[in-house]
Amino acid sequence: MKIKCNFCNGKCIKNGLQSNGNQRYKCCACKKRQQIEYSYNAYKKDINQEIVLFTREGLGIRSTARILKISATTLLKRIVSIARNITKPIISNGKTYEVDELCTYIRHKKNYIWLVYALEKNSKNVVSFNVGKRTNKTLNRVLETLKLSDAKKIFTDRLKNYRYPIDEKMHFVKRFGTNHIERKNLTLRTHLKRLNRRTICFSKSLVIFTAVLKIYFWI
Repeated sequence: MKIKCNFCNGKCIKNGLQSNGNQRYKCCACKKRQQIEYSYNAYKKDINQEIVLFTREGLGIRSTARILKISATTLLKRIVSIARNITKPIISNGKTYEVDELCTYIRHKKNYIWLVYALEKNSKNVVSFNVGKRTNKTLNRVLETLKLSDAKKIFTDRLKNYRYPIDEKMHFVKRFGTNHIERKNLTLRTHLKRLNRRTICFSKSLVIFTAVLKIYFWI
């Protein structure tokens, strides 16, 4: 019976037994060890794809862990691991963007935090985001990315913090200028329960919150 590697699809050979008596295999190419069947669901081949699917659908940590029959601690580690391997999208030069901020909280409802992100006006894709306090430092992490891409126009709301970091020639504040990103805000609050208004659900960790956003925006 020929065994294919789950990681590189290479040829595997027998490599002793696990402590539970199951046959262990070793890949001849990448040298990683694996089994044909696992008793714990977290080691199954397609578990990461299911985690991404449920995360994008807005399921909470405990709900996802209960459906996949894995521990919540393992799920949190997998979400961080998946997000770490996500690369930031390549931004084209000379595009038009909308920038806006979204309020939420971490750990408890008194600890306010802001999600600032930029949306490409034509494709509706999120090209950059940052999470932090509602300060110029948080805004600049997103705006610097747009400046490096030679943005043609940047539409924002009337928040005063936008006036100084953005060049007047490319900065536009007008009615209906941020329609797409305002609609995206509603979509985010609908899809991700941790962003819902008037809910008992909220993010306990900034790391997990950022990881979930990366999965939602860029996968």
